[in-house]
Amino acid sequence: MLARVSRLARLLDRIERVLDLAEQWLERHTGARLRPEVAERHHAFRWDARGGPGRLVPIVEPHAIDLDDLIGVERPVAELVRNTEQLLRGLPANHVLLFGERGTGKSSAVKGLLPRFAARGLRIVEVTKEDLIHLPDVVAALRGLSGEGPARHPLAPAESLRFLIFCDDLSFDEGEPGMRELKAALEGSIEATPANVRIVATSNRRHLIPQRVRDNREARLDESSELHLGEALEEKLALADRFGLVIGFYGFPQPTYLRIVERYAAKAGLAIPQAELHAQALRFALDRSSRSGRVAKQFVDDLAGRLALERETRP
Repeated sequence: MLARVSRLARLLDRIERVLDLAEQWLERHTGARLRPEVAERHHAFRWDARGGPGRLVPIVEPHAIDLDDLIGVERPVAELVRNTEQLLRGLPANHVLLFGERGTGKSSAVKGLLPRFAARGLRIVEVTKEDLIHLPDVVAALRGLSGEGPARHPLAPAESLRFLIFCDDLSFDEGEPGMRELKAALEGSIEATPANVRIVATSNRRHLIPQRVRDNREARLDESSELHLGEALEEKLALADRFGLVIGFYGFPQPTYLRIVERYAAKAGLAIPQAELHAQALRFALDRSSRSGRVAKQFVDDLAGRLALERETRP
């Protein structure tokens, strides 16, 4: 009797393992919606279309950014936070385009939303530009994971989750794949984007597509002296215009750069006179021909490493 029970237990265990493997195979080769328990447990995901139609893969350790570290861009960050707050409360919210100079904190602002809002149900899904052709599948994988009401705090059950589809450093050349799918998801498809899903993109370009001199030659004045843009230019402007909220991140002056350096140095626990810190930070920025939040962070990381190395090698 005991031997029969033992054999049955082993058989059930093998069946369970086979079912797990079958489920993994189906997800890999047929695609799958994000399971509620996985969406609750993880805060960030990446779309992976290798070896199949695509699936959402959890990011175990998302890059955590403190929004308070983003000095000099408080106003655009506040706009992004406000729009995210509206999304979390179940209120109307827009798709967002963050544009501006490199290193000014566009990507960091998006990443910084997770530490602040993940407990209230915010999730971020990273999609590369190359995978935008799968954007309808990404949206379909998230559909049905939210109810109509606002997310509850501190627990965020699956019916209260809100998703930001994040595409970083976005720009297109004319006719590139993925542009049509992005246009349709923003506005234009007969299928509405779920209320719990919004798209946020960052770009160094305000209009995402390069404008050429020949495009401007198509512009004309009508009989009433009203300016009409050419079809090519209208098409290029139309993509960025489909984002309901367009937020600019601009460069900042030297004092702001030094304030950022001071903040990162304090967080790193660097004991160095302010005058020396400023002098080294300015030389570092001059060598890179750039003065931005990214350069400030790189400088402090470099300085912290050098000082630690000196301590360890000191006789």
